[in-house]
Amino acid sequence: MSKRDYYDILGIDRNATEGDIKKAYRTLAKKYHPDLNPGDKEAEHKFKEVNEAYEVLSDSQKRASYDQFGHAGTDPNGFGGFGAGGFGGAGGFEDIFDMFFGGSSSFGSSRRKGPQKGADLRVDIELNFEEAAFGKKENIRVTRMEDCHSCGGTGAQQGTNVRTCDKCSGSGQIQYTQNTPLGRFVNVKTCDRCNGSGEIIDSPCTNCHGSGKEQKTRTILVNIPAGVDNGSILPLRGEGEPGERGGRRGDLYVYIHVKAHPIFTREGNNIYCDVPITFVQAALGYELEVPTLDGKVKYSIPEGTQTGTVFRLRGKGVPNINGRGRGDQFVKIKVEVPKKLNKEQKELLQKFAAISGEEVHEQTKSFFDKVKDVFGV
Repeated sequence: MSKRDYYDILGIDRNATEGDIKKAYRTLAKKYHPDLNPGDKEAEHKFKEVNEAYEVLSDSQKRASYDQFGHAGTDPNGFGGFGAGGFGGAGGFEDIFDMFFGGSSSFGSSRRKGPQKGADLRVDIELNFEEAAFGKKENIRVTRMEDCHSCGGTGAQQGTNVRTCDKCSGSGQIQYTQNTPLGRFVNVKTCDRCNGSGEIIDSPCTNCHGSGKEQKTRTILVNIPAGVDNGSILPLRGEGEPGERGGRRGDLYVYIHVKAHPIFTREGNNIYCDVPITFVQAALGYELEVPTLDGKVKYSIPEGTQTGTVFRLRGKGVPNINGRGRGDQFVKIKVEVPKKLNKEQKELLQKFAAISGEEVHEQTKSFFDKVKDVFGV
């Protein structure tokens, strides 16, 4: 039976990036993991297919060989389409050697795979404006793989032991000799009995089916610092998936989303707001109550304040995330003109206009002088 195309297995195209490959692998590996599909032979087969495809496509050399020669390019016992490339390729001797050994050959060295860091995880949380500004402690729930409670992570049934693979003597790889036009070479491949682990489990744990891991949901207390913003990412080291062969756990990344505030907007550590006042308050001056993140403060505006005037409240912005100082708050004045006036109000305003002589009002005169300068009228 012919093998399926590795790109089809992962559901990606041939131009997929390294990130695309990793993302597709994580999704499918989780979907078909034996722990989530106990006794399902089809899921077990697909899980193996996904792992095999990822092992090749995540390795740049193996992927290049596979793209050129297909499955023959990844078979250590095959010749990977030697005639297609000749000896004059850009990679020189290394490319030729890869044709024979699928990019995984060595001169007699047995290289067991070392520790591998576990996969990283992501969780998204939403904060309101004040929580982001001043920080908080937040409990988050994370579902991840952990050591099986039944076997303690060994993968073996209680009362039984894990033994060293008798085929590879615990190395996880098997050496074999291969004759090629370039001479005789000793090559290595992953042991097919222990799948490269170097260990055999005769009596797998019935809870984790020999994987040594089970899925659990944990609650983690996160200390969110003051000053985080929308899009901030907090890394929690060692809170991700467990590593392989003694590798450290992956990391957990907390993505911050901040709700919009009904009054304030934010740029960096500074905040902005608009404060409406009446034209009487603007003309005569007034002591305003201005909302801030710390509560209301009083601020006196001078008489003759114009709409669009901005004043600053120092140190009333968002704390710096490094703990040093705070930003400022900028308040923009908006003079509101009443839309409906009663008869008495209209008469008073008309009288005010007559007394003021609005036709020679300084600001108005200045504006029309500029118009004359520009248009000559």
